[in-house]
Amino acid sequence: MKKPEAKRVAVDALSKRRLRLWLRILKVSRLLSAELRNNLRDGHETTLPRFDVMAALYRSENGLRMSELSGALAVSNGNVTGIVDRLADDGHLVRIPVADDRRATEVRLTRKGRDYFAALASEHEIWVDDLLSSLDGAETDELNRLLETIARGLDSKDKKP
Repeated sequence: MKKPEAKRVAVDALSKRRLRLWLRILKVSRLLSAELRNNLRDGHETTLPRFDVMAALYRSENGLRMSELSGALAVSNGNVTGIVDRLADDGHLVRIPVADDRRATEVRLTRKGRDYFAALASEHEIWVDDLLSSLDGAETDELNRLLETIARGLDSKDKKP
């Protein structure tokens, strides 16, 4: 296997600080995700991927095709299929054949699924608020601004040829 060539040697002090920042972002993300996963599992016998699928469908009242759903979640159709199967078995969503495409299926939350997700999302917001309670309002706004700056920089890199 051929080793990728480095475009530059990252040895200056700022690059080291950015590397430490990246590691801290990963650590905080893992810790937050672990807490949310535990809360979903222990308090509601569900998972973060199921929550994410329901969130995407909750935002799309008319439902989504399976391909749209997997695209919205940035995962493969295969990953979404198992989650959709379990949510359908629980009565939280329905599959609807697409009239003009026999291969396509649309999924939509049922009333039960919408009500369940609304309650779960409300509790989720409380959990996140508690997890981030060490930040005051100004710090929350500043961190949001800084993370948005990073996101815009990454988005602009994606758009370059």
